[in-house]
Amino acid sequence: MLAPDGSLYHIRLTRSTLANKVLLVGDPGRVNMFKDIFERIEFESENREIHALTGRYHGERFTALSTGMGCDNIDIVMTELDAALSLSDERGVMSDEFPSAAANSSLITHHSSLQIVRIGTSGSLQADIDCGSHVASAYAIGLDGLMNYYREWDTPLPEMEQAFDRHMQLDGRLAHPYCVQGSELLLSKIATGMHRGITVTAPGFYGPQGRTIRLHPAVDDLNERLATFTYDHLPVTNLEMETSAIYGFSHLLGHQALTVCLIIANRPRGTFLNDYHPQMRQLVGTVVERLAE
Repeated sequence: MLAPDGSLYHIRLTRSTLANKVLLVGDPGRVNMFKDIFERIEFESENREIHALTGRYHGERFTALSTGMGCDNIDIVMTELDAALSLSDERGVMSDEFPSAAANSSLITHHSSLQIVRIGTSGSLQADIDCGSHVASAYAIGLDGLMNYYREWDTPLPEMEQAFDRHMQLDGRLAHPYCVQGSELLLSKIATGMHRGITVTAPGFYGPQGRTIRLHPAVDDLNERLATFTYDHLPVTNLEMETSAIYGFSHLLGHQALTVCLIIANRPRGTFLNDYHPQMRQLVGTVVERLAE
């Protein structure tokens, strides 16, 4: 779907306004942080919760883009980012530069493959990961079920998925979880000095993450079960709402993706980082600097 100006309907980007290095944030207001980092701004647009900003830092071109919250928004953003790679500025003319069908892993080295880093906030499920820490997601587990709606989904980590199913023993009424690995290249480039682990993506903020106000979660000990799962010698470190879909689409479409989260809550200890904005600005600067190298 295209907007009246020929750009992608939701993200309002085309091939010429989209950089190959993409920084995803949830909060539209957080995109403004990049205005203090980029040395030159080339493009800016705002549409609903999606705020796009393309600029340069140390000669490298970046697009910062807000997504809003949840995998439903990631479905839109990732699909349209991929489509923008073949969309010219000539009122929505599609080129043959980038295949529109699902890709195989060889596309990871394609010159139009995107490097996508989500910079978000999250809650730790491990008592020893303090508020203010940085967690890089080596793997993601989706409780959202989104990728199962795509015919091309090929269960890239069946052994991990089976081990998770055996460990969790979730009710069959819930969406079937899926597992996917993040970019090893981006992990090695960005995650120095950060905690590395498995990030679980929930389809909501309250019941799906074990929170209660008036309604009660269907799984009383969800977080405790998650916290005791390990794979590839890594624990489940944190719980958030976007990473599994970002990794899933990147796997199918030949992009590289990594999530780095600032821990603003430690769920086992019941602690919370009240004003995390200075730490978030620091993390944003660190990721941009390392991705530009």
